[in-house]
Amino acid sequence: MHVSTMHAPACDPTPPPGATAAVVLADGSVFWGRGIGAAGTAIGEVCFNTSMTGYQEILTDPSYAGQIITFTFPHIGNVGANPEDLETTTPAARGLIVRQDITEPSNWRAARGLDDWLKRADLPGIAGVDTRRLTRRIRDGGAPSGVVAHRPDGRFDLDALVRQARDWPGLAGMDLAREVTRRQTEHWAEGRWRWAEGFADAPPPTRRVVAVDYGAKRNILRCLVASGAAVTVVPATATADEIAAHRPDGVFLSNGPGDPAATGTYAVPVVRALIDRGVPIFGICLGHQILALALGARTAKMHLGHRGANHPVKDLETGRVEITSQNHGFAVDPDSLPDGIRATHVSLFDGSNEGLAVADRPIFSVQYHPEASPGPMDSHYLFDRFARLIDAHRSAA
Repeated sequence: MHVSTMHAPACDPTPPPGATAAVVLADGSVFWGRGIGAAGTAIGEVCFNTSMTGYQEILTDPSYAGQIITFTFPHIGNVGANPEDLETTTPAARGLIVRQDITEPSNWRAARGLDDWLKRADLPGIAGVDTRRLTRRIRDGGAPSGVVAHRPDGRFDLDALVRQARDWPGLAGMDLAREVTRRQTEHWAEGRWRWAEGFADAPPPTRRVVAVDYGAKRNILRCLVASGAAVTVVPATATADEIAAHRPDGVFLSNGPGDPAATGTYAVPVVRALIDRGVPIFGICLGHQILALALGARTAKMHLGHRGANHPVKDLETGRVEITSQNHGFAVDPDSLPDGIRATHVSLFDGSNEGLAVADRPIFSVQYHPEASPGPMDSHYLFDRFARLIDAHRSAA
């Protein structure tokens, strides 16, 4: 049965005919629709992503922990789901919101339909929502706390759902890296995926890299391997001595979810110790923010985060513009960068900081996702830049 998209106050306890799901925001706004995926309730920050492809990679990106994702692209589900496109084993996103019913898969790589995959992953969602209206609401008012409730029987306690949304504390001050990081050290040897061939074997490694897992995506680790690194992945809580015990030629600080200042209570002292040891460092996303904190800068919650695969970023040193994949709701305050730390990249959407480098040290970071999973591959060169910095540092030692 078709359910028309409508907006109703929280005091209206009666959903429209055929509604089996609702999005309920902390301000009492209600968006009715049809349930998809697992039955149940998801609570988190409601954000949107503008990517036209890669929904499976997005839903399994650990950086989305604590968030409900609104997809602005209407045709979600057309390539199905498969085990190769997982960025982590257990999805960290809490739910999803789409405009149209999930599209039947039409792709040779599909192992199952998206709705079946969502049920297996215990991810609830809703279809039939006016995602343009919801996106404008997020754009103008910032990402709200909200609830996605999928009830196959169509029975909803809206007052209780509003209370749940209002009681959720929000991402500011929340450390989520501990929830998504791996629990033990792992050696990663899988390379990038190749068309019709699958994942490549690791090339003979010429460098040792320790990747600190604040919520690392698998494709990031594959890119490090493809650049010639023997990659050892350690938990987010690893100490500087534990990292140093692996005798790394370089240290990679991964992406991840939550407030960098909260994660920084244990991560920043470790990064400072690594800086003092003179080891080459490359950070992305949350790793970029933690590195900035360790260097003495500040971070802040953004009014509107960056989530999509079409974000233009300018390299201030070369003038080159890259189209990048991004997913972050916090940013480094460029005015807080201390002497000796320069901003290297800037967003052409809003002017926010997108990269930094340390003068006279082999240390740099970017806010965006150079592994391009999903997204354009304009920034793959950054992994090779890290490799060259490691080689130059070893030669000078």
